[in-house]
Amino acid sequence: MTLWEELKARGLIAQVTDEKEISEIVNQGKATFYIGFDPTADSLHVGHFMALCLMKRLQMAGNRPIALLGGGTGMIGDPSGRTDMRQMMTVETIQHNIECFKKQMERFIDFSDGKALMVNNADWLMNLNYVELLREVGPHFSVNRMLTAECYKQRMERGLSFLEFNYMIMQSYDFYMLFQKYGCNMQFGGDDQWSNMLGGTELIRRKLGKDAYAMTITLLLNSEGKKMGKTQAGAVWLDPDKTSPFDFYQYWRNVDDADVIKCMRLLTFLPLEEIEEMAKWEGSDLNKAKEILAYELTKLVHGEEEAKKAQEGARALFAGGADTENMPSTEFGEDEFTDGAIDLITVLVKTGLVPTRSEGRRAITQGGVTLDGEKITDFAYTLSREDLLANSRVVRRGKKKYHKISAK
Repeated sequence: MTLWEELKARGLIAQVTDEKEISEIVNQGKATFYIGFDPTADSLHVGHFMALCLMKRLQMAGNRPIALLGGGTGMIGDPSGRTDMRQMMTVETIQHNIECFKKQMERFIDFSDGKALMVNNADWLMNLNYVELLREVGPHFSVNRMLTAECYKQRMERGLSFLEFNYMIMQSYDFYMLFQKYGCNMQFGGDDQWSNMLGGTELIRRKLGKDAYAMTITLLLNSEGKKMGKTQAGAVWLDPDKTSPFDFYQYWRNVDDADVIKCMRLLTFLPLEEIEEMAKWEGSDLNKAKEILAYELTKLVHGEEEAKKAQEGARALFAGGADTENMPSTEFGEDEFTDGAIDLITVLVKTGLVPTRSEGRRAITQGGVTLDGEKITDFAYTLSREDLLANSRVVRRGKKKYHKISAK
């Protein structure tokens, strides 16, 4: 099976502009391709995970990835999939987020000796002269055609700002610059990016002539991948300080039965033959498949040692054991207690088991919170510092989210 055939078999490819040409370039390891990452937070999340895994997979076959960090496009914000305008970020926030992205990407991609590039589009976008850009790029974009793009159509009723309307032109200009500066001949993106990507391909052909070629490919489930990054309690981050390795493991351990094999194909590096055998498993065997999925992905993001700890901790909980050594934990300081006590809602919020106090109150009154296995339904319930100094306690929200708490 060629690399291209494997990408299709894993469900990664949805649309392409020239499959024959693209497959030959990818299979021969001659692709220089880019995927863009706008720095909208200080950590990558599960929604970016598929793109990182794809970059790693293609690099292993000799192709060269470019991780394009959106220091320029992040100043505007991508309207794709949005019902309202993104909150404007400062230059300082964007730069901080970029530095965080860089550290995380280096766990997946080998940037040594030019095997991959990390580029910031602020290098060319921030210095553009507006009138010159209009003259250079504007004639190649039809407003009528732009308004038919799905990313804009879904915003027309609520209102699309002129600021966001420029995003397609900026993303297209990125591909144009990467093609000229680095020989980038291919771009990957989610299915919600298709119109923006075609704009880049068209700009290259119009500006540089029909002999200049550039390819566009979309990932089948990248939009769904973005949704993967969200749970009831908020986002699932790749930063261990924002989502612990244990919680990351638990996230994948608890995927729906219908999704476990799909996630195996898309995200793991296990052989397809092995995955297809697991696709035949039913009943309790599916839990074994989920364990394998969770372990493989936690190992990819956090390393083998953390993956083993998370697996051991999860198994102890599922078996009803009392081993809490590898469970995520929070130690409350003296200043976090009032009159020697802390209320359970505060505990839920500070441990990340709920995002807000109102949701904490609702979870407690609806019977969704336990303390050391005992259901607590009194939203005014408190824990004493003296008790937490003497013994750690285990708080659980729902059936699958655990946290060990103590005092110092």
